[in-house]
Amino acid sequence: MKKINKIMLWFLIIFFSIFILVNIAVSLFAKPILVQQLEKNLKLHTSLGSISVGLPFSINLNNLEIGDLFRADQISVTPNIFGFFAGKIILSNMTLVNPVIKLEQANDGSLSLPRSESKDKPGQKQKQKQKAAPIYLTSLIIKNGKLTFIDRKIDPTGYKIILGKINANISKVMLPPSSLKTNFNVALDFLNPDAQKLGGLNFSGWIDFGLKDMDGALSVKDLDLTYFSPYYGNFISSKKLLSARINISAFFKSKNNALDIATNFRLSDLTYAPQEEQPEGELPEFSLAQNALDLFTDKHGNLILDFNISTKLDNPNITIGELEKVILKAAAKNLSRQSPETLIKKVSDNIEQFKAIGKNLESIFKGE
Repeated sequence: MKKINKIMLWFLIIFFSIFILVNIAVSLFAKPILVQQLEKNLKLHTSLGSISVGLPFSINLNNLEIGDLFRADQISVTPNIFGFFAGKIILSNMTLVNPVIKLEQANDGSLSLPRSESKDKPGQKQKQKQKAAPIYLTSLIIKNGKLTFIDRKIDPTGYKIILGKINANISKVMLPPSSLKTNFNVALDFLNPDAQKLGGLNFSGWIDFGLKDMDGALSVKDLDLTYFSPYYGNFISSKKLLSARINISAFFKSKNNALDIATNFRLSDLTYAPQEEQPEGELPEFSLAQNALDLFTDKHGNLILDFNISTKLDNPNITIGELEKVILKAAAKNLSRQSPETLIKKVSDNIEQFKAIGKNLESIFKGE
């Protein structure tokens, strides 16, 4: 028994000695090589506080900073040893602690992302390069992340959209190994430049990229819609909104690539800016979506829409025209919730707008 204990003791001493030596070697040699490679490939100044190896086998990068694009307090990843024998790089349990990403869109629509540059001269044949091993990520965890998007296309001074308190857990199911089913849970806050909360978002469920099936739930809570007015313009309302709060519950169901999104859309706390009088004899412009919101709100200025969007999981797409039809059909359901007196007043106050609907409205309700 004493002999076994002695062997175990020596095993632990040797193991931890090797572990310490590996950490020293990684810190001395791997750190400068990694920084050099990142700068070479991304063309951005890179700094790294330290790199270490953890137990049972993980690589930890501490205080990584890549230009103004990215920084994180820690990045931890566990390589899959068996993947190397198959000629693949499989990374498990990648964890990002306090990551910060900053993206800018220029007025020409280009993003501030690193671009690879070809070193081949004109007329010179490109040499055959060894094909890099494919990289697979089986799990991603984000803790307290932040994304700042600066849009100079919509505003030359730079319009900021900030996502804060990003927490995410995205992982591929391990059995069977061939499955492409992935579980996800993402939560974040919308913030203004003063770090005040504009609303929250939560998206959770699973998606199978192989079978093209999905079951997920999206929730947007108490989002201050007016902050995003440069993007929606007068689509939400033909009148300028001073305040509006939006709540959305959407359920994503897909089977064999047929995606159905059942949506509950609630718009409340609507406050309008004073509207200029329409010139006499001139009909107001009519947009189905924006006027549907103006005309079908209840007496408290709230609008509740229940509608379904049908599209493809691998290519989700719906045109503005299709969205207008969906919105108007859903808004019409609100008529049953309103009193006859309210309906009569709305029709009399907006008779000219109702005239402008014409055949468009009739074709929609006929299902065309």
